[in-house]
Amino acid sequence: MKVLVTGANGFAGSWLLRALVASGHEVVGAAGLESAAAILTDEDRARVRWVPLDLEDAASVERCAAEARDAVVHLAGIASVADSLADPQRAWRVNTLGTARLLEELAGRRRREGTDPVVLVVSTAEVYGCGAPRLRTEDDRVAPLSPYAASKAAGEVAALEVWRRVGLRVVVARPFPHTGPGQSTRFVVPAFVARIRAARDAGLPGVKTGNLDPVRDLLDVRDVAAAYLALLEHGVAGEIYNVAAGQGYRLGALFDRIAALAGYPVRPEPDPGLARAVDIPHLVGDAAKLRAATGWAPRFTLDQTLQLMLDAETD
Repeated sequence: MKVLVTGANGFAGSWLLRALVASGHEVVGAAGLESAAAILTDEDRARVRWVPLDLEDAASVERCAAEARDAVVHLAGIASVADSLADPQRAWRVNTLGTARLLEELAGRRRREGTDPVVLVVSTAEVYGCGAPRLRTEDDRVAPLSPYAASKAAGEVAALEVWRRVGLRVVVARPFPHTGPGQSTRFVVPAFVARIRAARDAGLPGVKTGNLDPVRDLLDVRDVAAAYLALLEHGVAGEIYNVAAGQGYRLGALFDRIAALAGYPVRPEPDPGLARAVDIPHLVGDAAKLRAATGWAPRFTLDQTLQLMLDAETD
């Protein structure tokens, strides 16, 4: 199968490329000018054909869409709440208009040339916003709390409209938080890992943190990549699927767990300056629909993921 991956040099995209290549697929990686995630080796990059992509440029999107044959995984976009708050208009241009532009190009090629790829549009569980402290399901209302989440929700709407109108085989994934080696320290788990290691090396008794009360589902990025592959094979067009472990962890407990694995029980020191302006208190997902459709289940435990990250930092 020939698979086009947008955002291919980002964190999740890099792990997905590895999984696709290992499964024997022909892969085209579409990416902007930003540097690639650290996990991609020269050998990894050599096994993928690369094309440039700027979702704000119609000609760039048109050239990229020409590479679509059997499947597309659309990961490209603004992936940070902080970035979306700093420039909300760009988040909407990239995540919503960029997604709509790509899907219209794919629809046009389907009409003109008869191509019929499966298109996996990767959204985010943040579209659910605040809610009762229970497992979120795909039927829950969408109530985003940031330009990032709102623009991703609108991208879902745009993509599914194309499916209804022209029959393009669109599947939507809503991944819950995931982590692993190569993720930026702008995200909570790698930030904890880096700060705890730095405190241990310097002999410091405390580490500054943001709000430690939120509860989060947490997956290994390799399990998320496996879910995306499963949805390319078995996802039903027009459907939305949570990608989740179904287990919630309070961020304070997660901090303590990382400290214990690092062998340095450092004290967290919450700093209001590091807290998000608006945070979702409880975000844990139900992936029963995904399991029923594909047989997918997480393979890696939380401790395995955290230990891998600690070992990678040490290297």
